[in-house]
Amino acid sequence: MKQPLNLYLAAPRGFCAGVDRAIKIVEMALEKWGAPVYVRHEIVHNKFVVDSLRDKGAVFVEELDECPDDRPVIFSAHGVPKAVPAEAARREMVYVDATCPLVSKVHIEAERHHAAGLQMIMIGHAGHPEVLGTMGQLPEGEVLLVETEADVPHLSPRDPEALAFITQTTLSVDDTAGIVAALQKRFPKIVGPAKEDICYATTNRQAAVKAIAPKIDALLVIGAPNSSNSRRLVEVGSSEGCSYSQLVQRATDIDWRALEGISSIGITAGASAPEVLINEVIDAFRDRYDVTVEQVETAQERVEFKVPRVLRETA
Repeated sequence: MKQPLNLYLAAPRGFCAGVDRAIKIVEMALEKWGAPVYVRHEIVHNKFVVDSLRDKGAVFVEELDECPDDRPVIFSAHGVPKAVPAEAARREMVYVDATCPLVSKVHIEAERHHAAGLQMIMIGHAGHPEVLGTMGQLPEGEVLLVETEADVPHLSPRDPEALAFITQTTLSVDDTAGIVAALQKRFPKIVGPAKEDICYATTNRQAAVKAIAPKIDALLVIGAPNSSNSRRLVEVGSSEGCSYSQLVQRATDIDWRALEGISSIGITAGASAPEVLINEVIDAFRDRYDVTVEQVETAQERVEFKVPRVLRETA
């Protein structure tokens, strides 16, 4: 007889509007121009998604110089430094920018502050493609990066009275609040965004994990190891008291021994993980346990982003 297990399914979870749009852009580009279509960097951070697009004819590269001039190239949802579209235009390439509109909003914000003479401080993770793309909107030295509260005392801005801050869209809401408070304490005149840069999807997924945390013995987050928003969900689970939080790419990665003796589990997914992988994980639990599934919904998402006009035109 199977052991009973309560499975709490966090909602919202999985795909956000920016990821949905980015995947659609690659699929529509393949329909319009045929294979191969080149994609600079993983379109979204999910191996299953990337592999399925590769099977349809997408070629993933890290840099533009790996792309031929005569095939279309797509820039990933994370955004790219200004130099990348400039180089594509110089080479007269057909290119489509799949940058999430909420990331583009941060780019515009940075440029606006720069035009007003303010030096930018970016809260984010060094080396993440979104951070590289955002910092690459402005000239070298115009954006200072802060990863933790401990970095704030070491900042050496040009003028402490002329600063603004922006953030990566996929950070921990709680951690970021601490860094912002430290910045505001050290630089009282620092200008912040009118509405926080952390995107609705990141915020909603973290809130849903907080809602299920008191009910569960363990949390599984479905997502990629290089997905910032997925890793933050694991951290939120741990900080909310889940004795065991694990990031898995799919059902085959589950560490069943670590879950021995549990009676309740929470499941969520990062913003670039498709629902098919979530269902695969639930089925794996059904194979082993007598599962009761309860969805815990903390918000409803109705955000949709249009694909670029070039893909909507038939000619």
